[in-house]
Amino acid sequence: MLKTYTYPKFDYVRPPELAEQRSGHYPIIVVGAGPVGLSMAIDLASQGQNVLLLDNDDTVSIGSRGVCYAKRTLEILDRMGCGTPCVEKGTSWDVGRTFFGEDEVFNFNLRPQEGHQRPGMINLQQYYLEEYLVNRARELDNLEIRFKNNVISVEQDDTKATLRVETPDGAYTLSTDWLVVADGARSPIRSMLGLDIDGKIFMDRFLIADVVMKAEFPAERWFWFDPPFHRNQSVLLHKQADSVYRIDFQLGWDADPEEEKKPENVIPRIKAMLGENHEFELEWVSVYTFQCRRMGRFNHNRVLFVGDAAHQVSPFGGRGANSGIQDTDNLAWKLKLVLDGKAPASLLDSYSAERCYAADENIMNSTRSTDFITPKSKTSKAFRNAVLEMAGDYPFARALVNSGRLSVPSWLVDSPLNTPDEVGEQFAGNMIPGAPMDDASVGGSNAPWLLNHMQSTFQLLYFVDDASAITPEQAQTLSALGQAAKAAIPVHVLVVAKQGQAPAALPTVLDAQGTIAQRYDMQPGTCYLLRPDQHVAARWRKLDSAKVQAAVQRATGQAA
Repeated sequence: MLKTYTYPKFDYVRPPELAEQRSGHYPIIVVGAGPVGLSMAIDLASQGQNVLLLDNDDTVSIGSRGVCYAKRTLEILDRMGCGTPCVEKGTSWDVGRTFFGEDEVFNFNLRPQEGHQRPGMINLQQYYLEEYLVNRARELDNLEIRFKNNVISVEQDDTKATLRVETPDGAYTLSTDWLVVADGARSPIRSMLGLDIDGKIFMDRFLIADVVMKAEFPAERWFWFDPPFHRNQSVLLHKQADSVYRIDFQLGWDADPEEEKKPENVIPRIKAMLGENHEFELEWVSVYTFQCRRMGRFNHNRVLFVGDAAHQVSPFGGRGANSGIQDTDNLAWKLKLVLDGKAPASLLDSYSAERCYAADENIMNSTRSTDFITPKSKTSKAFRNAVLEMAGDYPFARALVNSGRLSVPSWLVDSPLNTPDEVGEQFAGNMIPGAPMDDASVGGSNAPWLLNHMQSTFQLLYFVDDASAITPEQAQTLSALGQAAKAAIPVHVLVVAKQGQAPAALPTVLDAQGTIAQRYDMQPGTCYLLRPDQHVAARWRKLDSAKVQAAVQRATGQAA
């Protein structure tokens, strides 16, 4: 048991299929109630889908697991209704520092640009995140969670997946139109279906020590190469909630995991770091190795893989849970459109393509970090140390320092779902098709941030100087985008203006400081089409309803 956290115990309820001796069918079943599975279930249920979530346990994750949750992940959690408790409980930070020996040689700021609601990162023990997600899930009437329900077999055909589920009261059968698998790195369901996952195992070991202590370390990420208290190895320090600090000690491949976990071996390492007289208590200790690998594709007929079940990376950079939650952000809106009959099932191929691209990006960065942190030869170590020695004085060397490139969202610039800029239209800035949206502060609303106004729908940002000057004809055109025929996909309009209120009850936000105009290079009449996962799908200098609808068709896999 932990000193700072009491584990909740979730009730097991006898499934109706067992009580009534029948099979059950659900449109969507999600397996795995970790951060990724819970996020998937909440996102779909929030959009009106009926979801069944199965988990083989009856509590949150045990021990010390995920810690770092990035700004983009927090923005996704905000949209699902559970970002605020995470930020309030967690330790927010933007700055990371890297040391070589005793000297600081490099630092970075994850949020160099002002005017964003969320910090670059928070540190929060995974069990808190899962607890907050369970609380949110229980607020949704169309989301059912069944704890102590263990999937023991899966079969599928072209129309459904069929599951056999074991419970304390016996086994029963379920079927589903779509099965979302979030059952972790070892993924029993992946094995049941005979699917492979390829990659590389790194031959090194790291000790995790979660330590309760009062300390003067700031809310920053600190990474040491070859510190005086742990020579020839590396150490990472993070501050978490409840005065718990995560310390990672590199051990080397030859270390004995069982011996290294013993308190009599852990405590001297921490004393060497903090000093003999610094009081602390051990909260959790474990030894880990890691690997970088992924499945060849993430959608297999009626079964869709997300999170660690689909891909794994080293912990350096906080890319595990962050990339998994971004998987669900990409998949949920596409799966909803397919279920609603508004997009073809082939749209789910784009989920695999876009998130395989993101996984490859994460694996590349994670592998480079690992190679820098744990050089595999005397030559590579000499190069690494030379870079660190020069980093304090030379900018080119700082760019080569790699103690873990931190998680950022993928830029899907090559996605076929994007509509390219029209010939002759010029835009400045970063908000190109495929880019994740930048946040900005807004006025004229109870929701003071641009991303607060983004829904799980396609949306159009329409920029004007004075919203009150929009003509009735323009207002009718804008309103019609959100009143599409039942078979079509509506586009909700958000007017962005320097002043005024748009007519016809069109929602309006004020860009009094000009931040949105600057970040999106908006001139009067400029339009941005945003996907439900807050990536730019298209942009124009002049509103054209037909072009907007064509871009929506393209973004939903229905381009002519």
